[in-house]
Amino acid sequence: MKYNQNKVDAMTLALLYLVTTENEFGTRAGRTFDSATMKRLHEKGWIDDPKTKAISIQVTEEGFEKSKTLFMEYFGAE
Repeated sequence: MKYNQNKVDAMTLALLYLVTTENEFGTRAGRTFDSATMKRLHEKGWIDDPKTKAISIQVTEEGFEKSKTLFMEYFGAE
């Protein structure tokens, strides 16, 4: 199936905002999305390398701000 990977990446990043937590270890999110999408998000600099055994991934500062912006753009109350 062909699909627009950039749109999938944007929606995935927006949805990561829902499961993001900030603590003394940084900004982290669950890593339940498919590995190809997570790899692309890493290549774009929005998350750290998803190839770890950790149950969550580190979200970069840029990635967190972008995820918040995308979430509010697509899912925010009007």
